[in-house]
Amino acid sequence: MHTLPAREKILQRIREALTDPVPLPFPQSEGLDSVYPNAGEDLVVMFAEEFTKLQGKFVICTGKEELGMQLAQLFAEKNWDKIYCSETEFQQLLSEISVSHYEDLPSCEAALTGCEFLVSRTGSIVLSSAASFGRTSSVYAPVHICIAYTDQVVYDIKDALQSLSEKYGPSFPSFVSFASGPSRTADIEKTLVTGVHGPKEVYCFLTDRQK
Repeated sequence: MHTLPAREKILQRIREALTDPVPLPFPQSEGLDSVYPNAGEDLVVMFAEEFTKLQGKFVICTGKEELGMQLAQLFAEKNWDKIYCSETEFQQLLSEISVSHYEDLPSCEAALTGCEFLVSRTGSIVLSSAASFGRTSSVYAPVHICIAYTDQVVYDIKDALQSLSEKYGPSFPSFVSFASGPSRTADIEKTLVTGVHGPKEVYCFLTDRQK
């Protein structure tokens, strides 16, 4: 009796399965619906809750003036004066609170950037290579300070990706990251350590966009 090689047996079973597929046990479960519940509360509140669960530090501000005051207070409390910032908009904000932007990223104490979006469901900050601060500012510095606006808050990752696609079209960024709190790992003896592959602290200041 001729015996089929193992490889041929596997291919034969695949062909049989394709010609006589097994019906789905739960056909109603298949579809495009998300497995996660729909957003049932304020997206900002949801983001704040998830972000702080991940050891992020969240501050909400009523406007540009309060944002400047909150930043100045943080810098004073931490005794930080080497703040790296490459975005003109935020360099102006630093200037208004008498803080000169520090130009050497490797030796800075904190990096201040904007973001693309905030994802409420996961508490993530969405960053991309298309932004003026590039790919390194948010991960190279020991502390990442992100300034975001309320109109940048979306519910889920797919919403952020869809919004990025609409924003950039065919020039979609070559690099997109979802930063969920400080860098951390438990690879070493199952002990949680922060700041291994990126910032030890992450701050998110959220405010309304100025009209």
